Amino acid sequence: MIALFLSPKGFQINAETITFPIPLSQLEGCLHTTYRTLNGKNNTVFTWDDLGITAYSKDGKSIESLTVKYHPETFDFSPKNAFSGIFHFNNQDIISYYNSHKKERVKLFEGDRTGALVANTISAWFSVRKKNINAIEISSYNPYVRWEGIPEDKYSIKPLEEEVLTFTDFGFKLSIIEELMYMKALIEPVFDVYEFAKWYRARAIDIDEEGYEPIAEVTQYFKDLPIPKRLASEITDFYQDGGNDIYMNLCPFSGGAVEYWDIETAIDAKQFPNLKKVTLCYATDAAYKEFEQSGIETEWL
Repeated sequence: MIALFLSPKGFQINAETITFPIPLSQLEGCLHTTYRTLNGKNNTVFTWDDLGITAYSKDGKSIESLTVKYHPETFDFSPKNAFSGIFHFNNQDIISYYNSHKKERVKLFEGDRTGALVANTISAWFSVRKKNINAIEISSYNPYVRWEGIPEDKYSIKPLEEEVLTFTDFGFKLSIIEELMYMKALIEPVFDVYEFAKWYRARAIDIDEEGYEPIAEVTQYFKDLPIPKRLASEITDFYQDGGNDIYMNLCPFSGGAVEYWDIETAIDAKQFPNLKKVTLCYATDAAYKEFEQSGIETEWL
């Protein structure tokens, strides 16, 4: 019987310590029985039909991953028999452990809905069909980097070494950001909610699920974003519209028909000496009157 063990001490096959990539010769010695080889365009698959195990190699000599099959399939490389050995994770049957330790699963890639159990530098990733475990793939653990291709500090907010504006009203601040970031390109980076979701590390942000309401982390980003005081003179007017970039990034699927960002007071207008006109759709009647009383041409969209 084949016995696999994965723990913080490492990965073992029949008491022999295994590290990836595995020399084919070592795997042959561990598994003993004969295997067949299928050469594909980009890799080579070794199949142990009697054991229910497959191994994948890019160069035909070193094994990058092993898969134990609990339910035989009909692919050319699929083992003819199901895996009947034992596989222990932290001294417990790995399937039982997986089912009872949900919080310990690690997502290996974007969209991974089943997850992996990770110990040492090895991951055991589960292929699940109709709530049944079909196979477990064992390989080196490569942490999933959500911000791949995006500079690590792109959306990190740093204090500015200059005077910044202080806002009383968040809705007013959003209209200023729309002008300075999206219309005039005077604030960088230009915020993109989809890129931000890939970059964000504290949790997975699923825009398809969450984009119908304001996304808390995005809202907080704009609340924390410092606006240089020297840019105040650039604002001569602003135009609120449900399709403004700022609103589409705060709540992508809102359709614009929301009141999350109403300007409730125009007191912040005092910081913008050149502001002469505003067009409003997210504002209270009281704020509208304050703009007018400040000598700013004001109209509803």
